[in-house]
Amino acid sequence: MYGRESIVLQRDVAVVQIPDGTASTLPRGHVVTLFQSLGGNFTVTTERGHMVRIAGDDADALGKEPPYLSSLEAGSDRTAIERNAWQVMKTVFDPEIPVNIVDLGLVYACWVIPNDEGNHDVEIHMTLTAPGCGMGPILQQDVEQCVKNLPGVGRVRVEVVFDPPWSRDMMSEVAKLQLGLM
Repeated sequence: MYGRESIVLQRDVAVVQIPDGTASTLPRGHVVTLFQSLGGNFTVTTERGHMVRIAGDDADALGKEPPYLSSLEAGSDRTAIERNAWQVMKTVFDPEIPVNIVDLGLVYACWVIPNDEGNHDVEIHMTLTAPGCGMGPILQQDVEQCVKNLPGVGRVRVEVVFDPPWSRDMMSEVAKLQLGLM
């Protein structure tokens, strides 16, 4: 969802400042304007005009339902885990851009490796649109958490790399269309 809706916070809620990634709290009763609700997280602007992100787990503070993903492949073998990992990474969005990180071209690789415990470890290489992006650790954590929650997944390692550097050429055709770049 992409749009504008004024909402009175129903409880104190943890937020992350965009774009620097600073954590803070907004109090109950604070009025925010919903800017974007994609990938289970909410980007809002505060009464003072600051853009912040509210995690999907805190949807109730906005009077919203937490996100639910139902399109995952059954099974916990290597192939299913890899497909599901790519699927859940498509639920991670840059909080300022209404395009998921996979279509933005930020995810370079995803490897699924059997481990000694009978599960699979997942290693992901991703980048950021800009090396100094304050939201980088937040996006990295989002990717790690969504993949870690998949059945059959043991350890998840998400490495942010800058070689090759990201460029608009890495975006999918879908992303370019969504952003009006075609």
